[in-house]
Amino acid sequence: MMRVLRTAHAWAGAVLCLLLAVLGLSGSLLVFEDAYLRLVMPQGRAAPSLAPDDLGQALDLIETRFAEEGLRYVAIGDEGFGLHKAVFHDGGAAYVTGDGEVAARWAKNGRIEDWLFDLHHHLLAGDTGEVVSGAAGIAAIVLVVTGLVIVWPSLKNFAWRVWPRSTARRDLVASHRDLGVIFAVPILVLSFTGVAMVYSGPVKSMLYAATASGPSPAPERPAAGEGEVDWTAFFETAYGAYPEGAPRIAVLPQKPGAPVYLRLRQPMEWHQNGRTYVYIDPATSRVISTVDAQGLSRGDRVFNALYPLHSSGVGGFVYKLITFLTGLALTGLGAVGTWSFLIREARAQKRRAQKRSVATTSFQG
Repeated sequence: MMRVLRTAHAWAGAVLCLLLAVLGLSGSLLVFEDAYLRLVMPQGRAAPSLAPDDLGQALDLIETRFAEEGLRYVAIGDEGFGLHKAVFHDGGAAYVTGDGEVAARWAKNGRIEDWLFDLHHHLLAGDTGEVVSGAAGIAAIVLVVTGLVIVWPSLKNFAWRVWPRSTARRDLVASHRDLGVIFAVPILVLSFTGVAMVYSGPVKSMLYAATASGPSPAPERPAAGEGEVDWTAFFETAYGAYPEGAPRIAVLPQKPGAPVYLRLRQPMEWHQNGRTYVYIDPATSRVISTVDAQGLSRGDRVFNALYPLHSSGVGGFVYKLITFLTGLALTGLGAVGTWSFLIREARAQKRRAQKRSVATTSFQG
């Protein structure tokens, strides 16, 4: 049984090596996206004013500037990166200052951070790539679990070593074992949370059962009137509903009769973009519906915590560093494991060739 498990683990790892390396490396780089943006874009180093007057003026300028370009929503800057991000229906985006100055404008995947995000979440292949990346996350969980079962008898030889002593196969195998044991828990956490983002339905069902709670009631969304959004009044109204909430994403009406809404992050929320919603009628600037993230069911609150766990939205610098190193470890596990496997297969083929040669010689004799 153990021999079958070892062979299956080795072949699965060899096949998935490249895919897991792509996901691991891209995820590692995305951990420090805000730091990179602050480095290359000095305008984003200062947090923007979130006062209704200032934020309302900024949204007015953004909407006017990009009215003809299919503006979808605006991600509001914060202390991590102070520029607002206008996102368009075609996948393009722009960074804009609070004064309406366009700091950068690009087409879909036209900047490295957007390209990495698409690579990590969709493998640059849309919905199909997202499904594949989710399946790779499931495979990573299976590989970690089977790997731990395989190395359990040899844990007495475990050492806190992440780099092989040499390229000899025994040292590669030892390094693969040690690296896998050290990063087993972080890989399981990041893989599971990543899978949850892709296969949210089954994961939510599992969480509802585990927490003995059902899904939260769907929010009422009465039809809204049509009109120009008064962005200052919009933010004043939203702040009135949740005074302690930090504005994160303002979404424009997507069709006639649809509301404009704001996502906010309340103090107890982990999710970077918040899961608190305020729906507002653009014609009257009145609240027509709300969703309080802290009033959701236990299952939904747990699910909402998975994305920040996956993307290092909580835990500060230490957790970011662990996530970064885990992505590199996932890449290293695939590379070292596959290389040692190929060495073994090459030796096995050489032995089989020698046996055939001996057999042929004996027959001829």
